[in-house]
Amino acid sequence: MSTLLVKHADILVTMDDHRREIADGGLFIRDGFIEQVGPTSELPVTADEVLDLRGHILLPGLVNTHHHFYQTLTRVVPAAQDANLFNWLKTLYPIWARLTPQAIRVSTKTALTELALSGCTTASDHLYLFPNGSKLDDEILAAREVGLRLHASRGSMSLSEKDGGLPPDSVVDDEETILKDSQRLIETYHDPNPGSFTQIVMAPCSPFSVTGDLMRASAALAREYGVHLHTHLAETEDEETFCLEKFGYRPVGYMEELGWMEKDAWFAHSIWVNQDEIDLYARSGAGVAHCPNSNMRLASGIAPIKEFLAAGVKVGIGVDGSASNDGSHLLGEVRQAMMLARVREGITGFSRTPTPDPSPVGGGVGVGAGGLMTARDALYLGTRGGAAVLGRSDIGSLEAGKCADFFAVNLNRIEYAGGLHDPVAAVVFDQSVRVDYTVVGGKFVVKEGHILTVDERALIQEHNRIARQLVNGA
Repeated sequence: MSTLLVKHADILVTMDDHRREIADGGLFIRDGFIEQVGPTSELPVTADEVLDLRGHILLPGLVNTHHHFYQTLTRVVPAAQDANLFNWLKTLYPIWARLTPQAIRVSTKTALTELALSGCTTASDHLYLFPNGSKLDDEILAAREVGLRLHASRGSMSLSEKDGGLPPDSVVDDEETILKDSQRLIETYHDPNPGSFTQIVMAPCSPFSVTGDLMRASAALAREYGVHLHTHLAETEDEETFCLEKFGYRPVGYMEELGWMEKDAWFAHSIWVNQDEIDLYARSGAGVAHCPNSNMRLASGIAPIKEFLAAGVKVGIGVDGSASNDGSHLLGEVRQAMMLARVREGITGFSRTPTPDPSPVGGGVGVGAGGLMTARDALYLGTRGGAAVLGRSDIGSLEAGKCADFFAVNLNRIEYAGGLHDPVAAVVFDQSVRVDYTVVGGKFVVKEGHILTVDERALIQEHNRIARQLVNGA
């Protein structure tokens, strides 16, 4: 039995159903779970370890709902800097075909380190190509070294160029192998229990890289084992055209035809959708991973996030691949989600549509659908929203009985100078920073601004060496 007392935070943001913000707040943690939340004066006076957060703001750990860790190795590749999605993919597929198990392990540590330093405590990653003996196991075992919770998506690509898909033969696999390996991974690693550090997700890559048969078989396997489903959907206008020409459906309609539009599925991007399709998301319970920086980087468009929220759709935030972002700063992504929503609201006039009742995001008090997206709305999407999308009720807020996952930021820094009239909003509105503490399951991953679980300098050197080899073909 081990205990941790966190005390004297200037403000503790619970993100619970009442959205409490507690002055001089703290937590009492036992064996990785929160036992008490409240003002410091109401908590026990001692514990095995004590963390004094005077001058800090304390928030629930952020939840990343979509990423591609391996892409940290191909950030800002010159030939892919100014391409839209399809051309960007065609440029990078041959490079990614050179990935190795070591490249997967090192890129996983790099991405998770960057995420931890931005306040992330749970990350969902979508690994969908396995060349040169690479396996999802490489990612899972590397993630355990860093110490964040991982939803490891067993991605797949089976529809190559010669069969009418987008990827080349070098990065696709046969469907029998994909399904057999997926079953092995679920049986080996998936933990559905509260406090789980590893969950497996079935995740065929996209409508333009897998067959309908694999989509159906993946859904059947996922539901047999009670795991979640994930894929890219409605990311670009090119995808919409592809689906109409090849399948006779728009992307969302195609997913409905394949039996995917259910509460155990969530979709990355969901930009090119109409109101009827938004309503289908709401009726089915399917969720959305919103990736604003990637969507801007690839000129994909702006997702209708406030419309999703008005309809009652679960929405979380994802950084997406580090070759389309080109970073993994989740707190920065929360900020960008707020800003981009305001751009869309200004263009569409949606913010002027009266909506008197807030829209729930995964239950309880949700994000208001009317008016401009607020800083607190965006933080909700990055915490409770993401937890709902991943199907987790044990993370996303600071409440008794939930996982002791949180981050803290020192407010006495130049980036916040003059912004402490509202410290909660300052964390989102002001320039995103490296956090001071990240704690997962009651254990420090980041302390005083430094990652504890990896040698950051050595990791950077190894990562850059592998990246050069990968891109240069050496």
